[in-house]
Amino acid sequence: MTPPYRIPAASTQSEIVIRKSRFLTIIQRASTVAAARAAIAKLRAEMPDANHHVYAFRVGFGKTVTEGMSDDGEPTGTAGPPTLAVVRGSDVGDIVLVTARYFGGTKLGTGGLVRAYTEGAQLALSQLKTELKVERRLVGIELPYSLYNVVKLLIDAHNGAVEEEIFEAEVLVTARFIVSDLHRFSAELRERSSGSVQPVLLD
Repeated sequence: MTPPYRIPAASTQSEIVIRKSRFLTIIQRASTVAAARAAIAKLRAEMPDANHHVYAFRVGFGKTVTEGMSDDGEPTGTAGPPTLAVVRGSDVGDIVLVTARYFGGTKLGTGGLVRAYTEGAQLALSQLKTELKVERRLVGIELPYSLYNVVKLLIDAHNGAVEEEIFEAEVLVTARFIVSDLHRFSAELRERSSGSVQPVLLD
């Protein structure tokens, strides 16, 4: 099980200007590599006048992380690697960062580019709001009407979120739990129902 880790809670945008070149940095959440690449493509399309669209992403966290980056036409190693280094150092997962550069007519040199892309990424990350990503499971609970109120109270007590309720011959409740809460909920549900009701994993 992947331990909880920090992810972007919302998109953020920041800008710096260095010797008339604008560096516009945008951070978004991306929970898959495909989502990261789609975000990069969308931002390119939204900023077609930029000379470069430098990016770095980290999907997942810890041992299961997948990374990607690009200098996007800047001198090799001056943009993508320093951007990824800042993203790595942030300790945030499921993140994609794109810096669009609008050239101002003055070359910055390799050292200047490294500093500019590093500063742009650092500024955006300093403004980023994050939240914890925790592993959750969806379960189905089939129960008699006589236990409906008991089960609803148990779901609330164990931080579950009801997603659907179907009332037929019996009640079918689907709810999502943080994994650690689900274990405690399941144990108490079995005890309160004398073993007659058990949640079934749906994902």
